[in-house]
Amino acid sequence: MRVYLGSDHAGFELKNHLVEWLKAHGHEPVDCGPHVYDALDDYPPFCLRAAEGAAADPEARGIVIGGSGNGEAIAANKVKGVRAVLAWSEETATLGREHNDANVISVGARMHSQEDATRFVEVFLNTPYSGEERHSRRIGMLTAYEATGELPPVPADPREG
Repeated sequence: MRVYLGSDHAGFELKNHLVEWLKAHGHEPVDCGPHVYDALDDYPPFCLRAAEGAAADPEARGIVIGGSGNGEAIAANKVKGVRAVLAWSEETATLGREHNDANVISVGARMHSQEDATRFVEVFLNTPYSGEERHSRRIGMLTAYEATGELPPVPADPREG
C-alpha cells in the first residue's frame, strides 16, 4: 500500500522510523517531509502534502505525526476528502478505520513509545472499513457537507408529535 507521511520536528524521528518500517513490511512510503531536522519547523507544509496525497490516491493511506498529533489531525482534516483520526490506542486506530473509513492517522510522537505508535499504524493499515449502513450514512453526510456546505437535516425529536 502507498502511504504518505508528514510530520514536524517533534515527529521527525518517528516518521523516519515508520518510513523504514513501512518498506520492511511491503508498503510504499512517500515521505512528504521534513527531510532534515529543524526544531523551528511548522507541520502544515508537510502534513497537508501527506493528506493531499492520501486524498488523491483512494487506495493509499496517510500518516501525520507531531508532538501530540492534534494539530496534525486538524491540518489533515482541512484537505477535501480526508478523514483523519487521532489514534492514542490500538482501539482508536481500529475504530477509525472500521467506523469512519479514515484514510489518515495522526499520532503524537511525544505521547507514545515508538513501539506503541508503530503498532497503532500497523493496526490502522490492516483494519478494513466495516461498510455498515449506519457508518456509511454518517460518512455520506460528512461528504455531502464537505461538497456543498449544507448542513444535514436534524431528525425530528421523537418526544414531539
